[in-house]
Amino acid sequence: MSPVRVVLVDDQHLVRTGLRALLDRAPDIEVVGEAGDGGSGVAVVREQRPDIVLMDVRMPGGDGLEATRRILTDPTLDGVQVVMLTTFDDDEYLFEAIRAGAAGFLLKDTAPDALRDAVRTVAGGDALLSPAVTRRVLAAAARSPVADPARLAGLTARERDVLAQVGAGRSNTEIGQALFLSPDTARTYVSRLLQKLNARDRAQLVVIAYESGLVRPGEG
Repeated sequence: MSPVRVVLVDDQHLVRTGLRALLDRAPDIEVVGEAGDGGSGVAVVREQRPDIVLMDVRMPGGDGLEATRRILTDPTLDGVQVVMLTTFDDDEYLFEAIRAGAAGFLLKDTAPDALRDAVRTVAGGDALLSPAVTRRVLAAAARSPVADPARLAGLTARERDVLAQVGAGRSNTEIGQALFLSPDTARTYVSRLLQKLNARDRAQLVVIAYESGLVRPGEG
């Protein structure tokens, strides 16, 4: 199989060097480009067409949030996934980044094996949304106006149940246990929700669950 192709976008050269060193140790991952700001990052992504972009949130000369929007709304870059790099000082950006289509978040001090596994996870089509990040999304959603619950009008009662579980940050296995479904059936429901709600990935389903008022702070 071809290696997962990664572009690194961070204004700190030392951070990029460290990330490259950690990722290059994996035979199934290849760093194909770097950039020091959001604007340059978009250009490198358009040139290299990677599978994954590891994107810093705050950078001079173009922040990661705007760069993420530009990448994920570019039809020529369909299939490129963006993972935000954060120190968790950026809570106010988390909600907007997921709404922009980011597939998840990584701490800059993530352990080497976890970093490589995260890249593989997102490349495999899953969102990287840990319980810690889910709690921050929850907090950000609580500060945001609740959207029209009519967005969920086309869902069945069971689909709403599954969406609520996704909103609580639970895996397919955990959803199955909670709702007495097999993991495969839970996965089928999640796939159906992605289609019905026009969500890019699981992370955006979490946002929809909170925006619609289906799940509220303190629940789950």
